[in-house]
Amino acid sequence: MIGIAVTTPIVLGLTTNHFEIGLALCFGAFWCSPSDVSGSLKHKQIGILFSAILVVIISFIGGYLNISNFFLFPILGLLTFSIAFISIYGFRASLISFSGLLALVLSFAHTSETLEVYEYALLIGVGGLWYLVLSTLWFYMNPKAQTKETLTETFILTSNFLNIRRQLIGEQPNRTDLQTQLMTVQSQLTEHHATLREILISSRKSSGKSNYHGKRLLVFVQLIELLETAIANPVNYDKMDALFEVHAEFKTDFQELLSELSRQLCAIAKNLNKPSQFPPNKILSDAFKVLENDILKLKIEDHLEDYENYLMLQNFLDYQKKQFEKLKKIKWLLGNPELTSEDYIKKDKLKRFIESQDYNPKLLLRNFSLKSTIFKHSLRLALTVMLGYGIGLLFDFQNPYWIILTIIVIMRPSYGLTKTRSKDRMIGTLIGAVLASALVLLVHDPYVYGAIGILSLVIAFSMVQKNYKASATFITLSVIFIYAILQPEIIKVIQFRVLDTFIGAVISFMAMRWLLPAWSFMDIGDNIKDSLKANTTFFKSISNYYQKKGAIPTSLKVNRKDAFLQTSNLSSAFQRMAQEPESKQNHIDDIYELVVINHSFLASLASLSTYIQNYSTTKVSEDFILISDKIIANLDDVCSQLKVINFESSKTSSSTFTPEPFTFPVHRLINDTIQKFDSEHTHKEAHLIWEQLYWLYSLSEKMLKLTYKLKE
Repeated sequence: MIGIAVTTPIVLGLTTNHFEIGLALCFGAFWCSPSDVSGSLKHKQIGILFSAILVVIISFIGGYLNISNFFLFPILGLLTFSIAFISIYGFRASLISFSGLLALVLSFAHTSETLEVYEYALLIGVGGLWYLVLSTLWFYMNPKAQTKETLTETFILTSNFLNIRRQLIGEQPNRTDLQTQLMTVQSQLTEHHATLREILISSRKSSGKSNYHGKRLLVFVQLIELLETAIANPVNYDKMDALFEVHAEFKTDFQELLSELSRQLCAIAKNLNKPSQFPPNKILSDAFKVLENDILKLKIEDHLEDYENYLMLQNFLDYQKKQFEKLKKIKWLLGNPELTSEDYIKKDKLKRFIESQDYNPKLLLRNFSLKSTIFKHSLRLALTVMLGYGIGLLFDFQNPYWIILTIIVIMRPSYGLTKTRSKDRMIGTLIGAVLASALVLLVHDPYVYGAIGILSLVIAFSMVQKNYKASATFITLSVIFIYAILQPEIIKVIQFRVLDTFIGAVISFMAMRWLLPAWSFMDIGDNIKDSLKANTTFFKSISNYYQKKGAIPTSLKVNRKDAFLQTSNLSSAFQRMAQEPESKQNHIDDIYELVVINHSFLASLASLSTYIQNYSTTKVSEDFILISDKIIANLDDVCSQLKVINFESSKTSSSTFTPEPFTFPVHRLINDTIQKFDSEHTHKEAHLIWEQLYWLYSLSEKMLKLTYKLKE
């Protein structure tokens, strides 16, 4: 679509002898395209429209910047800072900001010889509107494409999650690596879930009941619950390891079961609109029968250890059965069944799952401080752009704006991403330059140059999210061949392109390292605290529902969503920290342990949540309330300690942590005799709830010890 948007005005301009007009329209469409990302049509349109308005304003101002360098530098810095600072309003705002920065840089690159500045600026705006019309038409031509693509990717990620979960069954030498992979995939899933919520829920709000989106929303709900059950672990890993060491056959059987669930999810993703090609359920049904028969052999109620193992395996098997039920429901929903209005999710419930972005102007003032990451990034970017442009002028480079273009494309608020992009950009540019040089020596036709340039641009944009190095290669090819049409000395253009890119990349990396750095340890305490608070709220919702029973409250699911989101944010924050210099990684082992404990805590909450929502439960005991209150008190204590920990300091507490006296009640299943009048269902409930309570209590104590240790 970007290829069509930028080439059509150029072709029309050439054929009608109005090349300057065609070029202005092309620039307008190109600069507004970054805002066209996955989401609701309304949000897309607003994003593209705001991009168009911004690039008109910037192009108008940039057109009159033919002033002395003494005044140019502060104006350039101020404009860069102001445009970059828009990013405080969220992801889509950051893309609008990027469009504005591109327009600012390119206002240095091109000065129209036939158009007035205001005419050129307005035509750029028309180009943005042209892209808006094209994007809207594209959506209406295939309104299901975006949903299908995002849903397919979510299926594949969920399949990958189950596959990693399969590998974690039993003792593993590389468990730490697998848990890291699990956290990464979970973070990616959280992002996809947010996108699907916006697409599916917003479309239902704007267009009423849509059968297609309504059914896909129900499929999405099943995928969320699949993830929750996949995260859930009925007992802690140590007990499972000990059991599977004695009964290795169960480890193999459960691994094969999860492998088949993962394979079927992947197969559904590949045939999303072809239900007839979905894998049959018989393979999984047979696997469950074999496991049930094998587990029954452990059911010896007079032998306590075997009976506890039996209950543990039964609970784990029940969780996989729930997964199978969700998988069957997904297949049924994708088979396009007839549904009544009662089958769809009510709008009043849906709106609680959508996060609304705060666009209050006061947000600008609240973030106007060096404590704000976006403020520091905007200021750093402005100073670096001024430096890059100054170097370009000082050494009289052919195109000094290429240096600042490289800086704007590479520099990101996080050190790790900037470092990776700098390296990938340099490698991609070098590869692109070598390929371009070889092609220039072989081909001398300007029409071929134009075709290669446009094709390279399309490929570059299609790969920018998945492989930045390859994208940089094709961007370099595109730029060089477009210039080859205008510049006879193409080899010299290639040399300057490589040199400017290398200078821009090096300046970006150095600025990120030493100029107003924003290291992750500065915010990691808040990330841990936010995740803990979300988990605590989720735990309170679970406890309240377990005590009151009845219909599942929407608040429980909203709190679950928030817990998953904050845990994902914590994982991302830790990954950023792990990519930073070792000197900026104080207490990284302890912080990693806190991150893992948070994930384990969420896994345990997911176990409780899944069980109480899917099974009838007995009356809550006083011990449950007592232990729950103790766990919540521990979490509150951890949050209080996190407020006073200085993560910048490498010092730790020399004193030993002594927890407050608390006797964890002994459950009757641990006694030598089991009360026979209770049903097996009651035993399974008691075993699972008790295991989770003890595990949650242990995790809260571990967190207390770690945070106490981190205090100076």
